[in-house]
Amino acid sequence: MTAEPAGEASRHTRLLPLAVGALGVVFGDIGTSPLYTLQMAGAESSNPDDILGVLSLIFWGLTVVIGVKYLAFIMRADNRGEGGILALLALIPDGVQRLNWVTLLIVAGAALLFGDGIITPSISVLSAIEGLKLAAPEAFSIGLIVAITLAILIGLFAIQRHGTGAVGRLFGPVMVIWFVTIGVLGLIQIIAHPGVLRALSPSYGASYFARHGLAGFPILGVVVLCLTGGEALYADMGHFGARPIRVAWIALAMPALVLCYFGQGARVLADPAALANPFFALVPVGIWTYALVALSALATIIASQALITGVFSLTHQAIQLGLFPRVQIRHTSVHAEGQIYVPAINWGLAIACSLLVVFFQESSKLAAAYGIAVSGTMAITSVAFYLVTHRTWRWPRWKGLPLLVLFLAFDLPFFAANLMKFVDGGYVPVLVGAAFFTVMVVWRLGRTALAGYTRSHSRPEDQFLATLDQRVAARVPGTAIFLSSMADGIPMILEHHIERIHALHQRVVLLTIAFAHVPYIPAGERVEVHELDQGFVRVIAHYGYMDETDIPAALAAAGPKCKLGIDLADATYYLGRETFLATARGKLGPVSEQLFAFLARNAASATSYFAIPSEQVIEIGTQIDL
Repeated sequence: MTAEPAGEASRHTRLLPLAVGALGVVFGDIGTSPLYTLQMAGAESSNPDDILGVLSLIFWGLTVVIGVKYLAFIMRADNRGEGGILALLALIPDGVQRLNWVTLLIVAGAALLFGDGIITPSISVLSAIEGLKLAAPEAFSIGLIVAITLAILIGLFAIQRHGTGAVGRLFGPVMVIWFVTIGVLGLIQIIAHPGVLRALSPSYGASYFARHGLAGFPILGVVVLCLTGGEALYADMGHFGARPIRVAWIALAMPALVLCYFGQGARVLADPAALANPFFALVPVGIWTYALVALSALATIIASQALITGVFSLTHQAIQLGLFPRVQIRHTSVHAEGQIYVPAINWGLAIACSLLVVFFQESSKLAAAYGIAVSGTMAITSVAFYLVTHRTWRWPRWKGLPLLVLFLAFDLPFFAANLMKFVDGGYVPVLVGAAFFTVMVVWRLGRTALAGYTRSHSRPEDQFLATLDQRVAARVPGTAIFLSSMADGIPMILEHHIERIHALHQRVVLLTIAFAHVPYIPAGERVEVHELDQGFVRVIAHYGYMDETDIPAALAAAGPKCKLGIDLADATYYLGRETFLATARGKLGPVSEQLFAFLARNAASATSYFAIPSEQVIEIGTQIDL
């Protein structure tokens, strides 16, 4: 287990503000699940005993999966305060370096989160707007509901480029109002029909399966909807800290959710017709319905916002860990490093969400596509957590295995039940996840093969420097900066430059960007400088997987450590641009190499990604067969 981060002490004095903030970001998704979960369960059975059974399963799912698994255990596995499935990968020894079964499993979990990312905004906003049909069924047709949903979604994605700092300050207070409202509405119904509290006993969940046998197994595919957003508790831990998240869950989120679910159950037991939409049945039809629709729409926008920014963060982490091609990333705040905007991912999500809404049109149909990604990622997280306890923390098997068995006892049945919805829409997140998984694996294989090729064609620096005078006809004024993927040896582009030009700058910087498997690198540890002969200097700039990479800033920090300094105003950056031949002779294979070549051509240029001044860049092309 890692030690408490230095910033954690200051968080103790800001516990309440952080807990309120966590309600807005961390609990947005899981907090809006009552909009559709019990409604979907009612489609399976309206029998009063079955309703009590479903409520029991929901309660114990929230208690064990969220309360015990994530809050009590998974959140202890932080990487210097940061969480998320890729943080688990970075904690496992050799987890990032080798593409073994552990890496593939966790990459699959990360890929499934992308699949989840296109469904959460769609089903959340759609289910909220569907409340209008209860208030005025004749005025709001399915087509109009779909149109309103699309307008909200497009507007939501359109404002992402402006950043979420100002809006984010409103998230927490709005979600406090949301949780208090749904809790009070549920409590009113429970007071009127207290018999629903019998469902707190796990016996009602067990009796559900006793009555239905294997035929009742699909209900788990519905119950898992109440757990959507559970991964956010862990992934967003770095923004708030573990303690504020736990406090927010215990003090408000969990009680409000339980009261709301049980209140819906009480309403359904009193009036089975309420199963058509048990959430909006908590208020009288009319002005109160419109008010609840407005609050629900705002809450689902917040839930969607949290998911969208989570996908942005996941993309950034994957790039820094070498698992995803570079894409354009814009930092939208000078104060918060985690606030980023990824245009390609943003509009990809926007298009996918819009298509889902148009294709499925109703939240009850869209729910069939929901659950596989969530439950699959949860199961993978359980396995990854066990590997951390065993390989990193050195727990004995007798200590870690019982936890793994307990977690998988919930995760695997949920996942299996959701697989039964595959042909009804569950294929959507699976196909999206498979596409991202393929991209991440091929990119990693290609980068590994390219690094091996580069190393095999690189000369040792002492041998290179010893023959430099014989190969170079002139040393011209100025500074040349050659980017190299290796922290030793001579980059191929420098060899090509000398072979063709036979001239070299008086000052040469060999620059390597090294990504560590920790979220942030302190500014004082950013650069290391090694002076070489013949006017050469090697600079290694270290970054964490959450850091913003800025090469000119790193070189400015390295300048005072160099004997001759680094004149950035008069510097020329030399970058390599590889063309991959993709023949059968390469070790990577023609198909994989063609896909890798496509990804490399369409990846963001190193110039923009590393904030290099474009007017000072010269690219040197090479042809390579991997």
